[in-house]
Formats: sequence, structure tokens, C-alpha cells
Amino acid sequence: MDKEFETFRKLFATLSDRELESLGLALTERQLEQFYTFYKILIEWNQVMNLTAITEPEEVIVKHFVDSLSLARAVDGLGDLAEQGCSLIDVGTGAGFPGIPLKIAYPGLRLTLLDSLNKRVKFLSEVCAQLGLEQVNCIHGRAEDCGRNPELREQFDFCVSRAVANLSTLSEYCMPFVKKGGYFVPYKSGKLEEEMENGRGAVAKLGGEVKAVVPFKLPNGDERVLVKIEKIKNIDKKYPRKAGLPGKEPLR
Repeated sequence: MDKEFETFRKLFATLSDRELESLGLALTERQLEQFYTFYKILIEWNQVMNLTAITEPEEVIVKHFVDSLSLARAVDGLGDLAEQGCSLIDVGTGAGFPGIPLKIAYPGLRLTLLDSLNKRVKFLSEVCAQLGLEQVNCIHGRAEDCGRNPELREQFDFCVSRAVANLSTLSEYCMPFVKKGGYFVPYKSGKLEEEMENGRGAVAKLGGEVKAVVPFKLPNGDERVLVKIEKIKNIDKKYPRKAGLPGKEPLR
């Protein structure tokens, strides 16, 4: 690797070492190289398509990479579960967050990346190819449609999403993918009291139960929250509703 990688590695260590230690993570040289390559591809492709407004290396490391890896705060024993080959779907993954950083850190994960924009799915496929990531499935489609696909419906141990939507809408997008006994963990920011109050009814209708709300701060001080929702019963066949309805008419 070149001098740019050495600079990136030192920056990564400065910004994230304490954070990763608290998550029980120790990255190998190979994993650091994968994060660096991911960063380079992201910046390159971002020049011709809108992937992220965050492009400075410090901000990418903290707001994209470290934030993505925070799932371990809500899931005890994530490393062991990944080694056992647990399945995870990232709904509305966009530029691959949080799914790809999680796959780099936990290579045993069986990962599915779902996005509604085909050119982003092509980007994700290119990233996975260049990083040598195996057992990753990149799918183009809307969550409402894919949630009715028998090959995807209630097939995953975990569903995650950093998509910008209220908890009610996001739950209808995501809960259909989670198997009974599995978990949906949305990544949220800011104050959640009202959103949680409005969202609990929707979560229950979709077979879920809120088990934990995990607030934390990123190294730069930004406030984040993980909501751990267990799938306690199979979802009613009428969910998800047709495309567009979860956003226009959120469940209560």
C-alpha cells in the first residue's frame, strides 16, 4: 500500500481506536486496507453520482465507518454470531452504510444490500468485487416489493437501516424481512421520544417489540441512537402495503 494508505491508517487509528476497543473490535491490516479501498472508490464514484455529501476522510471514518460499526452496542456477541454465519439485510443501503463496514469488520456475516436505485446497486457490486467480499447479495428493488418476495420475506436474523424515515414507516419497510426471533435495528439520530411514541403501535402491528433504546455519541460528539426491535411473531400477510403507502400513511 502507498503513503496515502499510511496516512489513512494513522487517521483511522486516531479517530476510532478507543471506539473500536469499546465495541470489542480489533481490525487486521487486511481490514484496514479494505476500509481504505472502500473510501477511495466512494470518493471516485461520488464525482459522477450522488452517493454522499460526506467526503473528507475524517468525516467518512467517523460518520460512516464508525457509526456503521456501532451495531455491536445493541447486539451482544455480534462477532460470535457473525462467525456462525448469521444473515443481515441492509434496507435502503445507499452507498453501503451500514452494511459494507459491518461486512468488513465481521467477514462471516451473510449480507444482503437492498436499494431502490440501480446505479447505486452497481456501485455496491463494484465495491464488493474490489474488496474481495464474499457472501454478499446486492439487490435492486423497493422494500415494499421485496418484502413480499418469499426468498427474502422473514429470512434474516438481522435487518438494519440508516435510511431517513420515521420509525413507523421504516418498520413497515424492514420488519417483513426479519425472521421470528430476529431483530430489526434502525440507526437514528437526535431526540426520539415523539417518534418512539408514534412508532410503537406500528412495531406491534408488524410483529415486533422494542427491547432496547441505545443512545451513544460518535467520537466527534454527534448523538446517535440504536433501537433494538425483536420480531416476536410472524407478520400479517397484508404487510408491507403497496409501494408508497408506508411513507404517505404511516401505521399507528
